[in-house]
Amino acid sequence: MSDDQSRLDLFIDRMVSQRACLDFAIAETRGLAGPVFELGLGNGRTYHHMVRYVKNRPVYVFERAVASHPDSTPPDERVILGDVRETLPAALDRFGATASLIHADLGGHNREKNDAFARFVSPLIEPLLAEGGLMVSSDRMYFDTLTELPLPPNAVEGRCFIYRR
Repeated sequence: MSDDQSRLDLFIDRMVSQRACLDFAIAETRGLAGPVFELGLGNGRTYHHMVRYVKNRPVYVFERAVASHPDSTPPDERVILGDVRETLPAALDRFGATASLIHADLGGHNREKNDAFARFVSPLIEPLLAEGGLMVSSDRMYFDTLTELPLPPNAVEGRCFIYRR
């Protein structure tokens, strides 16, 4: 990732990397039975992608307020509304360590704030992941028991990260 890139180039790198990493994670976790968690819905593009390609696993969305494109809006029973600082601990009580795949795109445009939030939320995400499960994030995360994996082809270093339990 270069500071000399245009914002358009950075966005394209992020989108290409996100798709490559999600496709890799979906394929790698295909044999796992646990749910998939989408942390942050936004417009719903990655949710729509995962629902289209994840088979036989429910996809739950964690979001403060749903404002996605109508084609990318999950059914109410698959939405966990609220601040992730509260909903992730509650999800551990509800689901346990069963998530086969977790995707997080929670950051904004401020790298320092993103990093501080990643440090805070990492210990809330980590216990939700099943053995063999993968976590894909647009920001570097800080896990004690997960291993960072090399990126798949077409992903751009620093634009997406993958972790495995």
